Amino acid sequence: MSQPSFRDRVVIVTGASSGVGEAAARRFAALGAKVVLAARSAAKIEAVAKEIGGLAVATDVTSLPDLENLVQRTVEAHGRIDVLVNNAGANSRGDLGDVAVDEIASVVDTNLKAPILLTRLALPHLKASKGVVVNVASIAGHVPLPGESTYCATKWGLRGFTFAVTEECRDAGVALTVVSPGPIATPFVLDDLDQTPDLVFSQPFLTAEQVAEAVVACAADRRRERAIPPSTLWLAKLIGLAPWLQRWLRPMLEARGRKAKDEWRAKLAAR
Repeated sequence: MSQPSFRDRVVIVTGASSGVGEAAARRFAALGAKVVLAARSAAKIEAVAKEIGGLAVATDVTSLPDLENLVQRTVEAHGRIDVLVNNAGANSRGDLGDVAVDEIASVVDTNLKAPILLTRLALPHLKASKGVVVNVASIAGHVPLPGESTYCATKWGLRGFTFAVTEECRDAGVALTVVSPGPIATPFVLDDLDQTPDLVFSQPFLTAEQVAEAVVACAADRRRERAIPPSTLWLAKLIGLAPWLQRWLRPMLEARGRKAKDEWRAKLAAR
């Protein structure tokens, strides 16, 4: 299958200091794009930007002035925006009553408020280029996941936002798409083994590169949504149709997840 070309197209990637964001930035650059990397960690994105010939813009996506600066710096440097990848994410795991209010607010601000605001700020430039927004959501945006209620809410919300604005922008030629991955073998999950629900570990893990490929594919063909892996998506859809099924399957899935988590713990200890 031929690879898409992003030659001279301008691509913003948030959360680009590691994981899926870094992998996506590298992949877009390899396909000819002019990549703007955004994250709070200035040193990390500057190092990646130097390697791939991109532009690093230190950005806290929960800060409106930082988002405004990101768009301004991109347009000043390249004159346009063709692709916006809203990838920056946060989580605070635990039952809702045990999670601090400020942590809940931070998850909502990072996962939902920031993509909405950044898309709005970039929209005039995306209309000019007939560009595309790729929002990185989650399978958690398809199925209720106890212990990650705020994360689920933000990812469901991000999917809803994506599909609603797609309809608003159809005549303008701007596409909004969403990538909904299952668990990913990145520090986002692996650095928080004890707090991550066992249920998460019952599912196949993806690599950051696999998710980045889905992001690039959505930017190229503008498919409404790519949810991966298919097995996890279909389980989520089945539970959505029959919520009692999650309660019935949960003990078995949690047992499988505990075993997988122990295997990951051993792998990480051996590194």
